[in-house]
Amino acid sequence: MRALRQIQVEIRGWSRNIQLFFLASLLYQIGNGMFSVLYNLYIQGLGYDDTMNGQIVSIQSLATAIMFIPIGLSGDKFSRKKLLIIGALLSGAFLIGRSFDYAASGLLWFAVFSGLFAGVFQVLAIPYLAENVKKRERLKMFSYYSSLVLASQVLGSLGGGVLADLLHSIGVAKVSGLQTVLFMGGAATLAAFIPLLFVTERSVSQTTSDSSSGQSQVQLDHKLQKVQEEASTERQSMMSTDQNISVKKRDTKLIAQFVVTQLLIGLGSGLVVPYLNLYFTNRFTVSLSGMSFLIALGQIMTIVSMLIGPTLAAKVGSVRAVVIFQVLSLPFLLLTGFTNLLIIASISFLFRQALMNAANPIHSAILVDRISDKRRGIANSMMQTAFMIGWATMGPVQSYLVTTYGTYWGYAITFSITGSLYVISSLMYFYMFKERKLTAVGMGST
Repeated sequence: MRALRQIQVEIRGWSRNIQLFFLASLLYQIGNGMFSVLYNLYIQGLGYDDTMNGQIVSIQSLATAIMFIPIGLSGDKFSRKKLLIIGALLSGAFLIGRSFDYAASGLLWFAVFSGLFAGVFQVLAIPYLAENVKKRERLKMFSYYSSLVLASQVLGSLGGGVLADLLHSIGVAKVSGLQTVLFMGGAATLAAFIPLLFVTERSVSQTTSDSSSGQSQVQLDHKLQKVQEEASTERQSMMSTDQNISVKKRDTKLIAQFVVTQLLIGLGSGLVVPYLNLYFTNRFTVSLSGMSFLIALGQIMTIVSMLIGPTLAAKVGSVRAVVIFQVLSLPFLLLTGFTNLLIIASISFLFRQALMNAANPIHSAILVDRISDKRRGIANSMMQTAFMIGWATMGPVQSYLVTTYGTYWGYAITFSITGSLYVISSLMYFYMFKERKLTAVGMGST
């Protein structure tokens, strides 16, 4: 109760924009939580095999990846509020459409359309939070946001699975019950636009204020700029140019390094994460409620680990904290892939889920602190693009391995490949970023 009261007091201290954004994210992620757990089971219930599920995951991930960079650039240039509203409205509308389509062509097209707008919250959340909180509060706020996302998905996945089983128990056909729950998830996602209507434009509006000034003001600015340019010495101009080039080169190198490590994580994740519900239902014949409860419990453990993540980062440094979390998750990943006992699979899955995802808010803080303000949006977009390319690439690979080698060796192979990719990514991450741990960007103990 004391912890709940402290959280309540802290939430009241947040700005109105942050509170509204968190409420919108709550609704958005509840809806997505329902879909992430139940949709491929719905596809399976329609009579399609794992190949169709792999195609849908791949084409949706590819569509999302294509839009990440345009969304990031638009977010840096235009209103993030309006983009978030559009993303919630269209994502919700297309998810509702996906809930009632049976034909293979319709399932694929809806996957494309919903994928195009699925990345709006994913890309814009971190830059939006960064501009609405003080620098010293960013890591904590990123941890809160990541925890909220997972908590919302817990509500969606657990509630969706239980509701689907409940509808089936009272005589509703399995597919009809899944359609009902999926429709509710789409409606919740769509409703996320309502809190965003009351968000007050801040930094984003300031970036566009010059273009909305009158013509005389523009002319005055041009004259003033011309006078300043004429008054500047050649040496000062060269120094300024060299400095900008240096910052741009540094940002480009850092973004490329982040993208490479994230691509490896995306390739590994794309082999396993989208199919965890099928893993439990196919290998162990777990009910919808049991599977939903297990995945929800994994997300709850992840929330706890995310909240203690900043403490570990303060003791060992942010980069080392990311690597420690990822490396510790590997034994549990392999144990999940090779065991035939449900209890062992469940426990190892829970620890893998918590440890691997605990690094996400720390990783976001490292990205924001090391990349200059002008390129944070595009940096985050490219990171998300690399991750989704991994998912889009691995969908057909996963379905081929499982259909070819069966539900034991197929999953064992995919989990092993994922572990190998995670090891390579963690080693690269450590060696590329460890040198800057104690530099002026503040990546040492905090």
